[in-house]
Amino acid sequence: MPIRLPVNQFDHFYRGGDRIGALRHGPGGPQRPEEWIGSTTVRFGQAPAGLTVLPDGTLLLEHMHRDPDAWLGPDHVARYGTSAEVLVKLLDLGQRLPVHLHPNREFSRTHLGLAHGKTEAWYVLDAPAGARVGVGFRETMDRARVRDWVMNRDSDALLESLQTREVRPGDAMLVPSGLPHTVQEGVFVLELQEPTDLSILLEWQGFAVDGFADGHLDLGFDTALDAVDYSAVNASDLDALVLSRESIEQAGLHTAMPAEAEQYFRLHRLSSTGNAVDVAAGFAIALVTEGSGVLTAAAGALEIAKGDALLIPYAVGPWSVHGVCTVMVCRPPAPDAPAGAR
Repeated sequence: MPIRLPVNQFDHFYRGGDRIGALRHGPGGPQRPEEWIGSTTVRFGQAPAGLTVLPDGTLLLEHMHRDPDAWLGPDHVARYGTSAEVLVKLLDLGQRLPVHLHPNREFSRTHLGLAHGKTEAWYVLDAPAGARVGVGFRETMDRARVRDWVMNRDSDALLESLQTREVRPGDAMLVPSGLPHTVQEGVFVLELQEPTDLSILLEWQGFAVDGFADGHLDLGFDTALDAVDYSAVNASDLDALVLSRESIEQAGLHTAMPAEAEQYFRLHRLSSTGNAVDVAAGFAIALVTEGSGVLTAAAGALEIAKGDALLIPYAVGPWSVHGVCTVMVCRPPAPDAPAGAR
């Protein structure tokens, strides 16, 4: 049967977390803005922090390595090995995110010996009216110019340089690796990403972190800045990275990510209005965001309600939900997905 997960919320250098506490019946803020759900990923330089501990006190990662076919499915294992291939988070921003970026796969392989970079995507659970994100530079940038901004801690110049876009609750946005980005205070997202904890800070004024010490993945900024995508991003480029809530919010099971995301991870929005909604077998992390219902699988039935985070192994088989509820179903890329290029 699916496993109902305890809260995996922890301290970070930026403020937030009260909406996670309200949704997940967890500790809340003021300095716990992230929860990692069903995580087999460790925090950078802080292992084993970040890993999900199951209700019986054991680590999900250990179970997955012992019996990957049962957890992930034989086709997944044949393609990706024992890696879950996705990290799922809740981010509740009580403070604007600093301008930062995540390296791509080539940079990670070359400089960190890792198979994954960190392309990510946001599904917006809540946001103030007119909330904006900044993603990518509005004009092609010179590396030396950006380096000067970082070394001189010129937050204003970095923020002014970004292309911005409004996001609303129910919208989803893909953020390719390499693109500098920020998210304004008050935004609450469900985030899917490649299974790493790799961030490079370009600014950190007003945040409880020393970017000169901890902002460059222990590589130094002269190397870390090679991970930046300095190309220009225009408004239509950002539009192409967004799937609007009007396209997502329908009864039944519908994709909740732009198509380009599916080479890295998958997200579906399950909306049950009384009739059962069926979901195919496969490893999934499911978050109930509204209402209540019953999840039924071959092994039995489980009552679910808003705030439940569920770990669903491949061995559970096909499952369905009926009731009046919304469930976000997070999955790794399909075994036959094209290879992630970034």
